Amino acid sequence: MDISLWRTLDAAANRASEGLRVLEDFVRYGQNDKFLTSELKSLRHQLDSTLQQFDRRASIHARDTFGDVGTTVQGKLEQARGNWADLLTANFKRLQQALRSLEEHAKLIDGEAAAALEQARYRTYSLEKMVMTTITASTMFAAGAVYVLIDGCESEAKLKALAAKLIEAETDVIQLRDKTLDDRTLVARAQLLRQQTAGTSTKLIINDRPDIARIVSADGVHVGQEELTVAQARMVLGPSKLVGVSTHNIDQARQAVRDGADYIGIGPTFPSGTKSFDHFPGLDFLREVADEITLPAFAIGGIELTNVSQVAAAGIHRVAVSGCVNQASDPQQVVVTLKKQLAI
Repeated sequence: MDISLWRTLDAAANRASEGLRVLEDFVRYGQNDKFLTSELKSLRHQLDSTLQQFDRRASIHARDTFGDVGTTVQGKLEQARGNWADLLTANFKRLQQALRSLEEHAKLIDGEAAAALEQARYRTYSLEKMVMTTITASTMFAAGAVYVLIDGCESEAKLKALAAKLIEAETDVIQLRDKTLDDRTLVARAQLLRQQTAGTSTKLIINDRPDIARIVSADGVHVGQEELTVAQARMVLGPSKLVGVSTHNIDQARQAVRDGADYIGIGPTFPSGTKSFDHFPGLDFLREVADEITLPAFAIGGIELTNVSQVAAAGIHRVAVSGCVNQASDPQQVVVTLKKQLAI
């Protein structure tokens, strides 16, 4: 091989490894996200394994850092990072561009290695989505967040009164979930909630129905394991809306992160008075999620004032509730108290 090819492979390999290490350090030390760290570490090991197919000694011997004309050429923005998004974007692009260079030059000597580098590059696109979505979503839902599921109520007047109390209590999310209303009535109820939540800090989510969420310009949709996928929901809603996913075990939670969900529901935690379940992953599942995933996670299922402290003790500081708020004589006070207990 010509020495210039060895120099190119060496430089591209170094750039890829450097960019990947910056990204891994960010999610490991900056975010304490065990799952994203393991995903990036896995890619690093995959890349190292592929690069071992080339003669490392030849690459090092061909290296000529002092004679590299590119070391003195830098863009104006190379030494500046305005925020975490700039840092992550720069290093993902550095990684992806380096992998593309490795892939193309490897085609001259080893087609199998080139194919492996191509697959590694594709994997970085998914990892970029996972990392950026997780960190962005974490800024949308503060610790101590309360998410309230409500139905369409007996009348618009009752729905309006309940929503007003929840909004006044600074409920973080209201989800409209009603399997009994016909579509036109459901749209009307959703439009009413959209009017009330517009301009407030309370987000409006529609359960299972991205079509209705789009019609009323809701903030997003929530889907279960048997409903539309995250990708399918985004096809209806567009890329800027929130998509939440119900998960019942750690594998489903990990997959939701891979799929690019903006948040997850985790549970059921306790027996619920509003919905029946055959299986209760309980507090152990909450501890698993708290241990490795930083994507916003809302514990759900039978949570009320008497047991929310157990949720917080398990490491989860966001909850989704229904009966304990909707059936309370003072829903507003329940939300306020839940927030306080979650912050402990």
